[in-house]
Amino acid sequence: MTPLLEVRGIDKSFGPVKVLHDVGFSAYAGQVTALVGDNGAGKSTLVKCIGGIYPIDSGQVLFDGEEVQVHSPRDAGELGIEIVYQDLALCDNLDIVQNMFLGRERKHGLLLDEDSMEELAEKTLSGLSVRTVKSIRQQVSSLSGGQRQTVAIAKAVLWNSKVVILDEPTAALGVAQTAQVLELVRRLADTGLAVVLISHNMNDVFAVSDRIAALYLGRMAAQVATADVTHAQVVELITSGRSGELGLKNGVTP
Repeated sequence: MTPLLEVRGIDKSFGPVKVLHDVGFSAYAGQVTALVGDNGAGKSTLVKCIGGIYPIDSGQVLFDGEEVQVHSPRDAGELGIEIVYQDLALCDNLDIVQNMFLGRERKHGLLLDEDSMEELAEKTLSGLSVRTVKSIRQQVSSLSGGQRQTVAIAKAVLWNSKVVILDEPTAALGVAQTAQVLELVRRLADTGLAVVLISHNMNDVFAVSDRIAALYLGRMAAQVATADVTHAQVVELITSGRSGELGLKNGVTP
């Protein structure tokens, strides 16, 4: 099966500091791929390279099997790549509809087309089986952490997205809200999207992911099916770059 999103041989340095070393990564349609690694492993840098925020020094980005050039977030968005960062980038003083269409408002002549925006926002939330939001005209400031995360994800999938990258979506949530967000993550993949889940929580990773990609000190230690590894093996990949025969050999990709 051809990955929907694939990067090959990605190198990225900031001055004399090399952050990514010959990194390969794949995400498949209809699957959740968990991207894991310790702080400083290069997860955020890799995602920002994919999203067009950082230019890559060398390597290839492929989308649906074809090499593409991603020089800006706009380029990524036009391909169908949306990233939900940990800070969510929502405006507390605006309601749900206004946040979902922020910067991409629909107009009818000189006026905002409120009816069509409401209809599409409602349709998107319903399509994701979101039932925790009372009204799409609620101000974001009145929402819980889980509801905010839901709105941010719905905003990402509103624009015919094909790949959705979620940066620690459950980091600040309680048990019940975490369960709701993980259900939403699984539903995204079940609708055919390629979902990349960045997480430090191994329980979350094993609950929803189909594949796991482990970064270690800027190198891809392993990309494996979740069913083929244990919690302990993934922790070893994160902390030392290898687990038995799996992972890096002497700091060099096998």
